[in-house]
Amino acid sequence: MPAYLLTFVNVLGFSLLLPVLPFVVTQYGGSEMVYGLLISAYSCFQFIGAPWLGRLSDSVGRRPVLLISQGGTLLSWVVFGAAWFVPNVSVATFALPLLIIMFARILDGVTGGNHSVTQAYVSDLSNREEKSVIFGTIGGIVGIGMIIGPGLGGLLASGPLGYLGVAIGGVCVSLITLVSIQYSLKESLAVEHRKPLEKQSVVQTLRLLDRIHRLNPAPIVKRLFLVRGLFSAMMAGYVSTIALFVIDLFEFNAQELGLFLVVVGVFIAFNQAVVSKWFIRRFGEVRTMRIGLFVCALGLYAITLTDILWLYIAFYFLMNLGISLSIPTFNALIAQNAETNEMGEVMGIGDSIISLSNAVIPVFAASAYGFLGASFYHLIAVLPIIGLLLAWRMVNPAYEHESSTVESADIHDVT
Repeated sequence: MPAYLLTFVNVLGFSLLLPVLPFVVTQYGGSEMVYGLLISAYSCFQFIGAPWLGRLSDSVGRRPVLLISQGGTLLSWVVFGAAWFVPNVSVATFALPLLIIMFARILDGVTGGNHSVTQAYVSDLSNREEKSVIFGTIGGIVGIGMIIGPGLGGLLASGPLGYLGVAIGGVCVSLITLVSIQYSLKESLAVEHRKPLEKQSVVQTLRLLDRIHRLNPAPIVKRLFLVRGLFSAMMAGYVSTIALFVIDLFEFNAQELGLFLVVVGVFIAFNQAVVSKWFIRRFGEVRTMRIGLFVCALGLYAITLTDILWLYIAFYFLMNLGISLSIPTFNALIAQNAETNEMGEVMGIGDSIISLSNAVIPVFAASAYGFLGASFYHLIAVLPIIGLLLAWRMVNPAYEHESSTVESADIHDVT
C-alpha cells in the first residue's frame, strides 16, 4: 500500500537527523538551549501548519497536499545542506549556519502535514475492520524506520562530508518519495465527498482549550486529554534531552549514538508490535495505561543509576516499555469513548496536545538539563506519576457498557 511506503520514508527522513543534530550544534558552539530551540522549531510550526493542511486535504484531495508536504520536506533538506557551505560567523549571538538550520526546521514544520493526511488517506480506502489492522501495521513500520534511520544517519555523518552527507541522504529519500507520490499514489477522496475549505485563523488554531470546551466530549475523554498532556510533556522533555544525556554519559560520537538509537528502534518495534498487544489483551486498556505510566516513571529514575552500558540498556528497555504501553492505550480509549461524528476532531485535539508539548517543552527542557544533569529525569518522572493518580479510578464507559450487555445476555440465556 502506498501509505506504508510514505510512512516509512517520512520516519526515515526524520530519524536520519536524530544522532546528528547534537553534534552539529556543538560544532558551531551552540548551547543546550540552542539544541532545544532546533527541536522545538519543527513541532511549533507543525502545530500551526498541519491542521491547515489537513483541512485543505478535505477540500482539494489528499494527493495534492501530500505533494505539497513532501515538497516542503525536500526543500528543507536542501536548506539544511546549504548551511554546510555558509561561513561560521555570528549573527545576534547565533552562528549563521545554525540560523539556516533553524529555518530548515521551520520550513519542514510548516509543511509537515504528512502524518495526519496519510492517516486520512488510509481511512478513505479502508473499512472499520481494516483500520485497526492497517494502523497497527503503520505503527510497526514506524518502528522499522526508527531502527534504520539513526544508524544510517550516524554512518553518513561519520564520513568525510559530515552532516552534509546526512542532508544528501535526506534529499534522496524525499525525492524518491515525491516521485512515488506523483506517479504511484492515486487520489483517495472522491470529489463528491469533499467540502469547502473552512477558514480558521492562527489564533483559533492555537486556542486549544477553547476547542475542547466547544466540543465538550465525554468526561473520560476530558480526563484522558489531561493525562495525555502530562505524558506528552514528559515525552517532550525526555526526547529533547536523551541524546545529550547519552553523549555525556558514554562519550558517544555520532556513529555510536546512531547505533544506540538503532537499539532503541528495536525496542520500539518489539514493544509496540508484541508486548503492548499482550498487555492490552490481558489487562485491558485502562489497566495497561496505568501500568505504562508507572513503568515510565520507574524507568526514568532507573536510567540515572548507572554508567554501565549493558545495565543502562536494560533500564532503557524498561522505560521504553512504559512508553509503548501508554501510547496505544490513549488512542484506543479516546476512540472508544468519542462520538462517531466527532472522532476526527477529538483525535485531532489529541494530536494537537502532543504537538504543543513538543513545541514548547524542549527549549526549557534542554536548558534545565544543562543545569540539573541526570536529576532532570527525576523531575519529569513526577509527570507520569501525577497522570497515574488521575487515571487510578478511571473507568472505561465503553467497556462497562459492553460488559453490562454481555452479562444481561447471559442472564437472559439462563432464564
